[in-house]
Amino acid sequence: MHFYHIAKRELKLGFRNPWSYSFLALFTLFTLALMVIQSRSYLEGYTYTTGSMLTLILYLLPLMTILLSSFSLTGEKEDGSWQLLSTYSLTSASYLMGKYFGQSVVLIVIVCFGFGLSGVAGALVGAGFSLATLAFLLCFSILIILMFLGIAMLIGAISNNRWQALTMGVSVWFFLILAWPTLLISVLSFVPYTWIKPILQAAIICNPAELVRFFSVIWLGGGSIFGPEYFQWVNWFDSPFGAVGFFMLLFMWICITMYAAIFIWERRRYHG
Repeated sequence: MHFYHIAKRELKLGFRNPWSYSFLALFTLFTLALMVIQSRSYLEGYTYTTGSMLTLILYLLPLMTILLSSFSLTGEKEDGSWQLLSTYSLTSASYLMGKYFGQSVVLIVIVCFGFGLSGVAGALVGAGFSLATLAFLLCFSILIILMFLGIAMLIGAISNNRWQALTMGVSVWFFLILAWPTLLISVLSFVPYTWIKPILQAAIICNPAELVRFFSVIWLGGGSIFGPEYFQWVNWFDSPFGAVGFFMLLFMWICITMYAAIFIWERRRYHG
């Protein structure tokens, strides 16, 4: 019951937050821009424009998710809302899971509006993505949101205020999204050649953004861009068993980050 009330409260706060509408405008603007500049035909499967859209989503949505969600937690620490809520018989798990569910709905509504407006605009000008590709991109965005929400909750649990959340959130985003390829190449230059393929495969699992991108590109028919080293992985991910394994990895990522956030929040609740 507490979970429901926290989620309902988070929905109200999320849709009143001006930052939510700022990210909504930014996401919609860039989505529309990609629709307008591409050729006047409907796109299906993996193309240059769908690849650009995946890149846009990978750059913008994780940062949006981390900042909005971690600020929501640290903001309640700063203004005293959490101190008031903690006087009730509210468990840390119910509180954080309610926040997770409420914020996920807010963020999913933002991306649905962005893609919906882009789809309507594409239909009016006779260009854009096919309905199947647009639906796939929406699913890709939702998966990114759900995975990075767990990371945002963990950042919010560790941080004491918004400035700490901002610093830590941008650092995590920079590491996982921007610096990851460069750091991975640097590390691979110091290991034996026979170790490169296992390290690359492990690195995909360790980075949620890369895991979702890898799976999505394969399911859009662009698996050949990864080269022969990933031939077995491409075939496996392209099978029904690969899809099951992928969603199990996603669920594991969410469970680990949420468990860590609940553990830290509970520890700080009673031990400071």
